[in-house]
Amino acid sequence: MAGNGDDTINVVNSLFLMLTPIASFVGLWWHATTFGVTWVEPFLFVIWYFACGLSITVGYHRLFSHRSHEASWPLRLFYALFGAGAFENSALNWCADHRLHHRHTDKPEDPYSASRGFWWSHILWVMIDEGGERIHDLDQVKDLQEDPILRFQHKYYLLLCVGVGMFLPALIGGLISGVPGAVGGFVWAGLARTVFTHHGTFLINSAAHIWGTQPYGESNSSKDSPMLAFLTFGEGYHNFHHTFQADYRNGHRWYHFDPSKWWIKAFALVGLKRGLKSTPDWHIEDKRRQASFETAASKASPDGTEDLTRLQERMKAARSNFKAQSRALDKLLAERRAARKERQAARRQELEEAITKLRDDIATIRAEFAQIMNDLTAFKPTAA
Repeated sequence: MAGNGDDTINVVNSLFLMLTPIASFVGLWWHATTFGVTWVEPFLFVIWYFACGLSITVGYHRLFSHRSHEASWPLRLFYALFGAGAFENSALNWCADHRLHHRHTDKPEDPYSASRGFWWSHILWVMIDEGGERIHDLDQVKDLQEDPILRFQHKYYLLLCVGVGMFLPALIGGLISGVPGAVGGFVWAGLARTVFTHHGTFLINSAAHIWGTQPYGESNSSKDSPMLAFLTFGEGYHNFHHTFQADYRNGHRWYHFDPSKWWIKAFALVGLKRGLKSTPDWHIEDKRRQASFETAASKASPDGTEDLTRLQERMKAARSNFKAQSRALDKLLAERRAARKERQAARRQELEEAITKLRDDIATIRAEFAQIMNDLTAFKPTAA
């Protein structure tokens, strides 16, 4: 990790991050041996883990940072309260740092650049104030400052994080089963849950930039990892996310494990969310194909530069044709939906014929892509 003489230890952050795991371990042991464990403690842990975790992944991240959709005020309030309970800073500060991360990924301006090593991007960036003082660039979030809910959360963050993150589960546990439940709620849903929430989020900053695959390009260190997606409410499809930042999904396939995506979609169905942004399938296909070509080209050793140049020109032309035809197909499909709604049988038949032709043209382009890759991989591999 690089540093300079002006760097200082953030005492509050460091003590909190080091002491909460210790306090959690001791508290869990003491509570179990003193009172025993009932259904109340694991129940509160799960509720708070999902409430705080989804408030970060759906609220802080996909809604506030990337504006991937819109949410009604009750949901925004929920994210503000339980996002505070995650003990990861106010939404304004969190989003300011995150937008800088995307704008300057892997560069010195990236607050948690993975290029500085796993531990820096995982936790040290929170514990060390570079330049002697931690400053969150709130100019990055002028749009969010217009939201009165986020202004309220920012102003009263410390009260909210302690109240919602620690004392509320203790209160609920106490109402259910008295002192044992109150202590259990504090230890399980407060302390222990905070540790799990922290390191789940931290893994996206660190591990998701180190381990995994890069199906959509290698322009930055972001990686896709289904295992991390399982641990982080779907955030592990990180190469996809860095490529298509405004998409409300991280796992874009229906079978990708992405509870955050399902949460957003479910609330959209009941009218509490709207304006869900998603990347067209053809655009995802194009980026994936471009990345595959560039990766294969970097490993191939053609007989001459002219051979590779010709393949690059073929690829460029095929991609341009594919995007143009795909956009045209999207337009025709929209017109067909309108014609169905207006019961225009003749227009529908005309559109069906045009759609069939476009799909045939796109199939031909896909065959050209396959041939280009065959020609490219026919070159002997570059010597290691």
